[in-house]
Amino acid sequence: MASLLVSRGLSRAEVRPQFSTSHGLSAFGDLAEKPGFKAFAYVQPNAPKGGTISQDVYGTFNSLNPYILRGDPASGIGLIFDSLMAPSFDERDSLYGLIAQSVCMSPDKRELCFELRKEARFNDHTPLTAHDVVFSLNILKEKGNPTISQGLQGIQLIQAKTDHEVVAILAPGLNRELPLTIASQPVFSASYYATHPFDETTLDPPLGSGPYRVGAFEQGRYISYERVSDYWAADLPVNVGQNNFDVVRYEYFPDRPVAFEAFKARAYTLHEEFTAATWVRGYDFPAVEDGRVVREEIPDANISGIQGWFFNTRREALKDPRIREAIGNAFDFDWTNKNLM
Repeated sequence: MASLLVSRGLSRAEVRPQFSTSHGLSAFGDLAEKPGFKAFAYVQPNAPKGGTISQDVYGTFNSLNPYILRGDPASGIGLIFDSLMAPSFDERDSLYGLIAQSVCMSPDKRELCFELRKEARFNDHTPLTAHDVVFSLNILKEKGNPTISQGLQGIQLIQAKTDHEVVAILAPGLNRELPLTIASQPVFSASYYATHPFDETTLDPPLGSGPYRVGAFEQGRYISYERVSDYWAADLPVNVGQNNFDVVRYEYFPDRPVAFEAFKARAYTLHEEFTAATWVRGYDFPAVEDGRVVREEIPDANISGIQGWFFNTRREALKDPRIREAIGNAFDFDWTNKNLM
């Protein structure tokens, strides 16, 4: 495909040939998947569709808007939105075309152009266009949760050149994460938010373009998502073999011990264990012994998370590294590991 419109005021015929076009983005260099790939290597392309999966989450929710600072958003709400590009779980910091079929980048990496798929649409069958992408990035930059908006401040200009071309001009100073940040943001319907305030909590199911829509829910107790049977992007390489369950459901509990007892009572189907003591001593109930519950360690080669205590170095005493070193030396790891972990 020829390079796309990426430079200010240039027509398609005037695009400079040094602009590179790709089917994906990587922060570190080459992409593992080549142009024309059929599916990610880790999926089963012909995986059966159907059934329900349910899992436990903790706390509560009072909003279906996870992209602002206010409210406690429902788990899984991101399932209803698509983005310009989608990640591969076999690669760190790589994205491949979803709403955008390709991306064009200038040699200095300050100008991007995304070419959108003409078949992209929201789940009410209205077209998804470049104007929706521009609206989404602007509203997230202006009113989004700071964890999102701060990452978008390097955008100097975002513009729809046509209904299917989006141009982004980035601020000077290389931030190699910014193109990926832009490409991974959810795309909202500008028409929908013309009559629905974006920056307020709500329990009205929002309009998305993703593989699921909001199903039955009860605030603070559970929420379910129903697979969109005519999802527009179901056969794209980034989606083949995925989004297989008809219903994805999250059951809410006040804490982990209560959730684990509910799991033993068959209240939900998938439980991820985070407590070492429970993993070692807690799986001796009948459903494990007769095979109805399968306990399995699944290595994923990802970087593990950490637990710890972190010093507030804004406090005068803790600014002194000798104080922090002394506290570290006094910490009884063996006792903590035996009694708390």
